[in-house]
Amino acid sequence: MRNIDPQEWEVRCDLAAAYRLIAHYGMDDLIFTHLSARLPGKEHRFLLNPFGLLFDEITASSLVTVDPEGHAIEPVDEAKINNAGFTIHSAVHMSRDDAQCVMHTHTTAGMAVAAQEQGLLPLNQMSMQFFGRLRYHDYEGIALDLDERERLVNDLGDSDVMVLKHHGLLTTGRSVGEAFYNMYYLEQACRLQVAATQGGQKVTLPSDATAEHTAGQFNRIGTIKGERPWTALRRKLDRIAPDYAS
Repeated sequence: MRNIDPQEWEVRCDLAAAYRLIAHYGMDDLIFTHLSARLPGKEHRFLLNPFGLLFDEITASSLVTVDPEGHAIEPVDEAKINNAGFTIHSAVHMSRDDAQCVMHTHTTAGMAVAAQEQGLLPLNQMSMQFFGRLRYHDYEGIALDLDERERLVNDLGDSDVMVLKHHGLLTTGRSVGEAFYNMYYLEQACRLQVAATQGGQKVTLPSDATAEHTAGQFNRIGTIKGERPWTALRRKLDRIAPDYAS
């Protein structure tokens, strides 16, 4: 794209890479669900996917700029973006300055755990990193009502990970890489839970003290847990799908 600020272009490339990787790892849902990233500057502007493209078709230049007033929102039959995506993402971006990126998925495992009464269990090291840090938001129907934004934000609080009950998963991050890390491992934790419980066998759980200790260890890793994998993943895409950055 012409006349794009270099900082904005890098955000666009990161977000386009995230869309490709969500598809690569089987976390997409046809043209539905959405990832967003905040654009540099004082205004609350963010990028969303153009409604109608598969995730493996999205490029840096195809992403749509949206503001909190929803100026990219149009009637469904001619919409440039997924209107439900605006509701969810604008809520988080406007209320959390640290939420540079927001991701939302409808995966089989994520939706399965979102329907389970006990929520996510600390079954494994992957799961325990979210112990005491995972939030839940009750289902209110398709996210088209703007008044849901306040309740969603209140339920998320200062957490970076949330289960949308009867719906799917949501993660945030201080960067696209961190949000993707959170989503990848929240998804892995859900897949593990479905695999461990699908045969009806009784599962064992660690003590709360052990789970909390493990979560604290993950927290102390800091931003490295997002940055290093993200750098490697960008290299992977540069090899297998370099057009994401076009």
